[in-house]
Amino acid sequence: MIFDLNFAEIYVWCLDFQFENVRFFSVHLRHNYFKMKTSTQSRFDTRLSKAQKEFFEYAAQLGGFRTLTEFVIHSTQTHAAQIVEKHQSILQSKKDQAVFFDALMNPPKPNTNLKKAVARYNKATTKK
Repeated sequence: MIFDLNFAEIYVWCLDFQFENVRFFSVHLRHNYFKMKTSTQSRFDTRLSKAQKEFFEYAAQLGGFRTLTEFVIHSTQTHAAQIVEKHQSILQSKKDQAVFFDALMNPPKPNTNLKKAVARYNKATTKK
């Protein structure tokens, strides 16, 4: 299906169809010279009211940012990091609570070192 082919594939297909004797050369070109460069960045679009845009531009100027985009990226990145950190600390504290509660409700049996420590404590604190 020709509609799913990118530019390089269409070019090679045309060469193969018209010039049978340059097929290998055209395939070589396709793989080495006609690769499409892909962007590693993404795009994010949003709609703002005029008042919001003016407010954000004013805040960006006050904050010393060169562009509104720079300000928005910095602000959202900072706020997102705070939200993630808060969420992770809540999850960790819930896990810690569960471990602590489990240790209180189901304490492990004392090992030999603990028994020796109790014996030393009792010996040191008992009156003679």
